Amino acid sequence: MRCLALFVFLVGCGAKADHEKEFETRMKGVTLVGSSTRTNKDGVFGPERYRIDSVTKAAGDTWIFQTRMNYSGKEIAVPIPVPVRWVGKTPVIAMEDLTIPGVGTWTAHIVLSGDQYAGTWKGEKGGGQMFGRIVKE
Repeated sequence: MRCLALFVFLVGCGAKADHEKEFETRMKGVTLVGSSTRTNKDGVFGPERYRIDSVTKAAGDTWIFQTRMNYSGKEIAVPIPVPVRWVGKTPVIAMEDLTIPGVGTWTAHIVLSGDQYAGTWKGEKGGGQMFGRIVKE
């Protein structure tokens, strides 16, 4: 019985490593292109673009998203530590009051499914929903 439990554990660990590797590959050189809503405001806002050069696993649930942002008219590389949780093989960004220097403090729960993303966000001045496509550059 112990051998069976060990086998199931090891197979499960290998499966997790496989989908984490797939996530790294899938999120290399992509842009999230989509729209968002604002709580208590009608309409859809966008288009919005979020450039991701790469994601790499740090420790535990934390992944480093190597992003590009416009800051004072210049595009700069910004590494952001982002908690990612898994629902089966589907990654879910699970940020809770994460401060990004120069940008603000954010909470977001975003499902990254295939070539689409969708979820909720909240910042210091409001919140809403966001959704769109994950486009390979």
